[in-house]
Amino acid sequence: PFLMKDMDKAVDRILRALRSHEKILIYGDYDVDGTTSVALAYSFFKELGADVDYYVPNRYSEGYGISLQGIDYAHTNGFKLVIALDCGIKAADKIEYASQRHIDFIICDHHLPDENIPKAVAVLDPKRTDCHYPYKELSGCGIGFKLISAVARKKHLGYDSVNKYLDFVVVSIAADIVPITGENRVLAYYGLQRLNKEPSEGLRALIELNQLKKPLTVSDLVFIVGPR
Repeated sequence: PFLMKDMDKAVDRILRALRSHEKILIYGDYDVDGTTSVALAYSFFKELGADVDYYVPNRYSEGYGISLQGIDYAHTNGFKLVIALDCGIKAADKIEYASQRHIDFIICDHHLPDENIPKAVAVLDPKRTDCHYPYKELSGCGIGFKLISAVARKKHLGYDSVNKYLDFVVVSIAADIVPITGENRVLAYYGLQRLNKEPSEGLRALIELNQLKKPLTVSDLVFIVGPR
């Protein structure tokens, strides 16, 4: 994960927040990639004992990406650090608005950036021209997975502390229609194993409600689980 530009800055800021018991807000887009990203990051940091909450913008009143309402929510409720997942790479003006309110942002996105990279604490996006991460097609949740993997490594936690969230990653890969090549193929393979053996409670409920037969495939995720 530390091959990704700004990963060291992101992890340092998160560790500082954990040490000083700062309130952390996990902010994600409202689509499947965004909501799986939020579930992954929130669950991981909650298990670490962080003072963490989440925010998903309203599709109709706020629209896609980081919103002024979301930043105002963070400001009103005393959040000093926001981790934005699956959005934010084109939100330079919103990040400026947040910085005026003394709110730090870590952006984890996989969309193509503009020339103007937001002035956040860290901007994780393999599609940045100055990022030499070898695989460019991770989903937003995949980048969230790299972030929690980096935090786990710095805190000397075992791989089990992060691989339990691979079910979220494979759902994001399938629903966001990213290429199932390279690293995504590996993440999808082990994510399907996790999903079939020990899925999170929310995904297990969707599987049971739809009476899906195991082993689940990527097609099941694209056409049945993802839309729900």
